[in-house]
Amino acid sequence: MKEASLKPRSLLIVFCFLANSALAAPASAPATYVLDNTEVRDIHAQGLNRDYQVYVALPDSYRQGSKRYPVLFVVDANYSFAIVRNIAQRLNKHAGMEEVVVVGLSYANGDGGVYSRRRDYTPTTPRKHDYRSDMPGRQPAFGEAKAYGQFVSGEVFPFIAQHYRVNMQRKVFIGHSYGSLLGLQFLLSEPRTFEHYILGSPSLWYDAGVMFDREQAYAASHKDLPASVFFGIGGLEKLAPGKKRSRSEEDADMLADLREFDGKLKSRKFPGLKTRLRVFEDEDHASVFPFVLTHGLRAYLTSVK
Repeated sequence: MKEASLKPRSLLIVFCFLANSALAAPASAPATYVLDNTEVRDIHAQGLNRDYQVYVALPDSYRQGSKRYPVLFVVDANYSFAIVRNIAQRLNKHAGMEEVVVVGLSYANGDGGVYSRRRDYTPTTPRKHDYRSDMPGRQPAFGEAKAYGQFVSGEVFPFIAQHYRVNMQRKVFIGHSYGSLLGLQFLLSEPRTFEHYILGSPSLWYDAGVMFDREQAYAASHKDLPASVFFGIGGLEKLAPGKKRSRSEEDADMLADLREFDGKLKSRKFPGLKTRLRVFEDEDHASVFPFVLTHGLRAYLTSVK
C-alpha cells in the first residue's frame, strides 16, 4: 500500500520536472522574413575608403532567359529598397509594366543613417548650420556628393554590369529629399549618368539654395541638358501660414522651391531636357515617396501588355 500511495506523487514530480525543463529550454528564434529573389553584396569604395552594401532585387523571369533588364538605382536603401522592389513588381504583375532589376545603395557600414546620408548626398558643407551628429564622438560631415557620385558611376556601375544581366543604357536614379540632392548633383554635372531621374521632394533649401546657384552656373556654360526628369512632391510640403519664406530648413517652402526650380529649367529651353512636375495634393514629406515612385516609373518604363 505504501508503494502504491507514492506512485501518483512520483508521477507528479516527474511531470513538474519535465514541464520546468521545457520552460527553461530556449525557444527557437522566429524565422526572418526574406524578400524573394533578392541578394546582398558587399562593395568597398576605393576612392572613399569606406564599405557599403548593394541590395539587388531580380525580376521573376530573371532565371528563365538571357534578357537584359532596365535597372533602378535607389539611394537611402535601408528604407526605400523594399518599397521600390515591391511597387515595381506590382506594377509589372498588375499593370503590365516592364520588369526591372532594382539596386539599393546602402548607408556606409558602421555609420548612422543620418550621418551617412548627410555626408554622401549633399553637394556642399552648409555655410551656416548648427547640425549635431547622430554619432557620438564624430563631428557631422557634409558635401561629399561629388565623390560619392564618382563611386556610384565608377565602381557600382561596373560591379552591377559584371554580375547581373542589366541594360546599362536604361539606368534610372531614384531619390527623395537629400537623396534628390544627390540626383541633382548628377543632373547638373554629368546628366547622362542616368537615362531617367525620379526626384521626390528635393531639399532645395539646402545651404541657402545652393542648387539654384548650380543650375544658373550650368545654364551659363551649357547649351543643352540631355536628361529625362520626373519631379514629385506633396501638396502639404509648403510653408505654414504667417511664416516668411526663405532658403532655410526652418522657413523653406519646398513646394514653391520645386516649382521655381522646375520653371527655371524649363525656361532654358534645353533641347534635350524633358521634365515633368507632379504635385500630390494630400501628401506630406513623409508620405509622398510611393506616389512619386509610381508615377516616376510610369513616366519612363513601358507597358509590355
